[in-house]
Amino acid sequence: MRSTLLRAFALMVGIVAATVATAQPYPSKQIRIVVGFVPGGGSDFIARLISAKLTEAFARPVIVENRPGAGAVIATDFVAKAPADGYTLLLGSAGPFGIVPALNPKTPYDSQKDFDPITLVVIMPFVMTVHPSLPVKNVKDLIALAKTKPGQLNFGSPGHGSTNHLANEMLKVMTKIDMTHVPYKGVSSAMTDVIAGQIQILSGDLTTLLPPAKAGRLRAIAVTSAKRSSIAPEIPTIAESGVPGYDTSGWFGMVAPAGTPRAVIERLNTDMVKGITTPESRERLGTLGGDVVANTPAEFAAFIRTDHAKWAKLIAATGLKEKP
Repeated sequence: MRSTLLRAFALMVGIVAATVATAQPYPSKQIRIVVGFVPGGGSDFIARLISAKLTEAFARPVIVENRPGAGAVIATDFVAKAPADGYTLLLGSAGPFGIVPALNPKTPYDSQKDFDPITLVVIMPFVMTVHPSLPVKNVKDLIALAKTKPGQLNFGSPGHGSTNHLANEMLKVMTKIDMTHVPYKGVSSAMTDVIAGQIQILSGDLTTLLPPAKAGRLRAIAVTSAKRSSIAPEIPTIAESGVPGYDTSGWFGMVAPAGTPRAVIERLNTDMVKGITTPESRERLGTLGGDVVANTPAEFAAFIRTDHAKWAKLIAATGLKEKP
C-alpha cells in the first residue's frame, strides 16, 4: 500500500513538474542561431548582430553556432530536424532555400514545409561589373554586344549554382543572349581575373566590387535587385536598364523548425524586427551592402515561396543540374 502511494505521489510530482516546465515563459534557456557558413563572413556578422539584440531583449545568452559545409545544406538540414521549441533557429539564405532544392531533388529537407519563417532580415543586391576595356556603359550596351558575339563574352562566379552564377543565367534567359560561365572557387579569384581582363563580366557583392569600381579597375553598370541599393543609389537596376521584371539578389532571413509554437514565432519576430531596424543596426548591416527588410512571418513565407519558384523556373529553363 505504501509503495503504491509513493508511486502515485511520484507520478503526481512528475506531472506537476512537467506542467510547470511547459508553462515557463519563453525563453527559459539558451537559444542558438545556426549559420551554414564559416565564422567571419557576412552571414556570421548578421547572425551575431541579431544574437546580441536578442540577448539584450531576453536577458539570456543567444549564441551563434557555425555549421559550415555543402553550401549551408548541412546547417539547414540540421535545423529542419531540430526540436520545434524555439531554441534552435537558422539564418537561412537563397542558396539552401531556393537554389539547392531546385538543382537537386534529393535535398534532405523541404524548404517549403520544414521551417516556420520568422522574418526576412536583409536583401543583398549584387552589382554587375565589367572590365573597363569592354565597350559597354550600361546593360543595354552589354546585351547588344553579347548578341553580336554569341558565346564570346565570359562571366565569372564563385561557383556553379551560386546566386552570382544564376544572376547572369537569369539575364541570359530573359534577354536571349549567350555568354559563357567561368566558375571559380571564390569571388576573390574571379575578381582578380576580371580586373586583369581574363574574363569580362562579374556580378558580386557590393562591398567587394564597388571599391575596385570606384578606383577605375572595374566598371559598375547595374545592380541586380528590384530597387536601387541604399549604399549605391547612383547605380541603376537591371530592370530599369531594359530588362523589366529582372530581380535576383541574395538574402538572409531567420527561420525555426516547422511546428514551433506560434506565440514563440511572434515573440521572436517582434524582438528581431525591433533589433534590426534601429539606426545603428541599419547602418551596420548597410556596411555589408544589405538593405534591411524586417517583415512579418506571413510576408517572409510568401517571399520564400516566390524565391523558390523563381529559381526552379530558371533552372528548368536552363537545364542546369547540381555539379557532381
